Amino acid sequence: MKTINRRNFLKASAIAGAGLTLAPNLTFAQGKQSNNKPALLGGRKSSYGFSRWPIYDRTEEKALLDVLHTNKWGRLNGTTTAKFEAAYAKIHGTAHSLAVSSGTSALYTMFGALDVGPGDEIILPVYTFVASYNVVVLNYALPVLIDTDIETFQIDAKKIEQAITPQTKLLMPVHIGGSPADLDTILDMGKKHNLPVIEDACQAHLAEWKGKKVGSFGLGGAFSFQSSKNLNCAEGGAITSDSKEFIDQCYTFHNQGQGGTGTSYATGSGTRGTNLRLTEFQAGLLLAQMARLEQQARTRSENASYLTQLFNDIPGITPAKLYKGTTNSAYHLYMFRYHQSEFAGLSRERFIEALSAEGVPCSTGYGQMNSSDYVLGLAKNKHYLKIYGEKTMKEWVERNQCPQNDKLTKEQSLWFTQTMLLGDRSDMEKIAEAVRRIQKFAKQLKK
Repeated sequence: MKTINRRNFLKASAIAGAGLTLAPNLTFAQGKQSNNKPALLGGRKSSYGFSRWPIYDRTEEKALLDVLHTNKWGRLNGTTTAKFEAAYAKIHGTAHSLAVSSGTSALYTMFGALDVGPGDEIILPVYTFVASYNVVVLNYALPVLIDTDIETFQIDAKKIEQAITPQTKLLMPVHIGGSPADLDTILDMGKKHNLPVIEDACQAHLAEWKGKKVGSFGLGGAFSFQSSKNLNCAEGGAITSDSKEFIDQCYTFHNQGQGGTGTSYATGSGTRGTNLRLTEFQAGLLLAQMARLEQQARTRSENASYLTQLFNDIPGITPAKLYKGTTNSAYHLYMFRYHQSEFAGLSRERFIEALSAEGVPCSTGYGQMNSSDYVLGLAKNKHYLKIYGEKTMKEWVERNQCPQNDKLTKEQSLWFTQTMLLGDRSDMEKIAEAVRRIQKFAKQLKK
């Protein structure tokens, strides 16, 4: 296999000046506080420099006021959105970018441009945010959920081909947590079966595969600017593509089925369209936020790399692997696996409780989407039964069995959010030391 929501507000200048340097040999004195009890057993809780989010200053204030004073607040008569689109395409190395109202809207718009509809099958990972699933069923297409590569948390690309049928419309890998999926295998599969690849890169701002930004490999890439994302304007999204024809079709769909002039109906999206436009205010915020994006990405990457080195020395903690082609992860999430056998049988839930008490928020992450009531309910949906029939929907449930994802999400998966990687090097050391304390006192914590 090719694998190789915090204390003080951090000002932008402090982040920009972080300049973390990773030495080849760790200098952190491992276990220097190992005799201290965990906070749950009466020990002292550490303080951390985790960043409050979002980070902003008068740059964002000016951006909003500048748009306000233009009296042009929507993209059809303003210029700010177009400026953002040009800047966003440039930073991703694509010929085009289209700003839309959310990451979900970015996916939905591309589905509209490709005329996805009833009878089509869409291949996507089971380990993803539910929005990836929702855009499929909003089009009355059939979502085909692929099991997880447990070591990387990504879609197991080796299992895609067996899921392809004559009804398969497109492949939609998700770069979950901000780390690239196995793009070489996925792109080869798309080429072999003449299927377009749509990258769900909503969490993967500036992530790279072999030195090239994700979102630039498939026919189109989707990005999210929702409030938790590494680049955010509360709600917003973008599509990236090198195809002018495709981006024009996307524009038409997101603009009520009308082309750029706004005076006539355009071709390319059938007779369907809707309003998924971004506002000028949001575009202005994004342009301001982009001034910090690259430095923040470097800080996350450096801290994640150091934390991985520390975690590699703790039995029972396994950081998610990156595929060999990954030259940069966005680290929207820092994902890792927990093995309770190395913690005296301490349950994952008790581990999370103990770590949270130390001042380190932690989550189990996504679950078993394929067996959730929400997704299983699709098999009884009256519209789906009318389109596909009861037999096909029963078979669909069986097709979506994902045993590796079950194992990962029921027993092992954990993650930290991206703001925890915007502290400094010492924060990473404190996190690792908190984990060591919990491990040392695991038997007492079980009681």
